[in-house]
Amino acid sequence: MDNIPLSVLFGSLFCLIILSAFFSSSETAMISLNRYRLRHMAMEGKRSAIISEKLLSRPDRLIGLILLGNNLVNIIAASVATLIGIRLFGDLGVALAPFVLVIIFLIFAEVLPKTFAALNPESIAFPACYILAPLMKIAYPAVWLVNWISNGLLSLVGVRLDEQEDTPLSREELRTIVREAGALIPQRHRRMLLNILELENVTVDDIMVPRNEIAAIDLDDPIKEIMEQINHCQHTRLPVYQSSIDNIIGVVHLRRMPRIMNDKKEVTKEAIQEIIIDSYFVPKGTPLHTQLMNFQRNKHRFGIVVDEYGVIQGLVTLEDILEEIVGEFTTDMQTFNLDIQPQEDGSYLIDCSVHLREINRQLKWHLPTEGPKTLNGLLLERLEHIPESGITLKIDNYLAEITQVSENSIKMARLRRLEEVVEEILA
Repeated sequence: MDNIPLSVLFGSLFCLIILSAFFSSSETAMISLNRYRLRHMAMEGKRSAIISEKLLSRPDRLIGLILLGNNLVNIIAASVATLIGIRLFGDLGVALAPFVLVIIFLIFAEVLPKTFAALNPESIAFPACYILAPLMKIAYPAVWLVNWISNGLLSLVGVRLDEQEDTPLSREELRTIVREAGALIPQRHRRMLLNILELENVTVDDIMVPRNEIAAIDLDDPIKEIMEQINHCQHTRLPVYQSSIDNIIGVVHLRRMPRIMNDKKEVTKEAIQEIIIDSYFVPKGTPLHTQLMNFQRNKHRFGIVVDEYGVIQGLVTLEDILEEIVGEFTTDMQTFNLDIQPQEDGSYLIDCSVHLREINRQLKWHLPTEGPKTLNGLLLERLEHIPESGITLKIDNYLAEITQVSENSIKMARLRRLEEVVEEILA
């Protein structure tokens, strides 16, 4: 050993530091790889991703290989450092070598490579897999022995590797991934994906047109009034009832009207009844993702929402559900502008029949939606009686002033963020 030049010893120590840094960075990089991105790249045929995924399929063997190599390198490095210490400082070098080696290895073989690997896992893991895969074959007997002992000890405390499975992503985790996708997914697409995930938490009750706002044909009305209603209707389908909205006998598709108008000089109620199709009823409380599949399965675009007693609560359309995903795509914006009118002081004059979800979506607010579905229902729930005009109440972080009331409901209210009111007072 005394015949070995110092330059060779220092060169060997340098190489050992590089090897230790390789094993340390490889361990961190392989564990830090995004498994879903790795699987996608492997499916696309990228060789390094395929090898990395195969190595990670048995993490116990991969970690065993890396630690085996890293500890072997560290032990040899300690021996070389001791030789250098003895050659330079004699017996004092035996005491100094461990302290100097710990500092050097901690910085250059642990902290620096692992930090870089954690920040750039693919840059380290993909090249490293071409070295780790052959090493796994060469050192397999030693790795198997180490794993056999360690896995046996783990089994004593109830941990079995053959029972470990990849945990699937929950909806909340998937929602977080979509939110943090950044520029990888356009903002509009991210919003649509998030809306799809929300469909399970939203029911037809949240988006249906309430029964008092249903546009429908009453066959007891004179035919002149019926035709006038049809000519000025903005919808393509209209429920048809007799005497009461609870007695719906079917639905008329207005595209069929020109046919009976061409065949007969004068349209009659009997002619309208001939083109009525059966109603499609939807149970109250049906989740939107379920109803979307039901519409698709039954080839319907329009449903009447009923409660457990068969009483009509409202109606829901396929368009309503699609708007929950892609947002408003109707060209008739005048109706919406009349429902939510911005005021000069920063408040909003809102028709109380508007759904709370619609208000939250359009104004980026957070009005509570767990109970009542409309602003009228929320205000009545908080007040517990039909109020008079001019009453103001606080709902979470919002102030609501009742501006118009009927005998049995609140028609209009002025809403504003509480912090804006406070800012005005302090100013």
